[in-house]
Amino acid sequence: GLSYTWLFNNNTLHVQEDSRRFVSQETGNLYIAKVERWDVGNYTCVVTNSRAEQSARGPPTPLTLRRDGVMGEYEPKIEVRFPETTYAAKGSSVKLECFALGK
Repeated sequence: GLSYTWLFNNNTLHVQEDSRRFVSQETGNLYIAKVERWDVGNYTCVVTNSRAEQSARGPPTPLTLRRDGVMGEYEPKIEVRFPETTYAAKGSSVKLECFALGK
């Protein structure tokens, strides 16, 4: 019963899937593609346990832009954290997450 949301400068960040931002409901990670000036600010993760009806807020993480605009080159890779076997009941929904990184 865990769910993850993010705050941006203390305001709820409404993340739309398939846009530049994505929140993994498996890990809680926030992914931002092609960072822009308006993405600069403080990001805070909030984890909610619906069964216990409790939430916990992490510390703010600042996002800043490098002045030189250089991030360096690194090899492309695909990050996958799937279990060895994924089980699903017929007619149910399954969500698999895969992220491609690199330049």
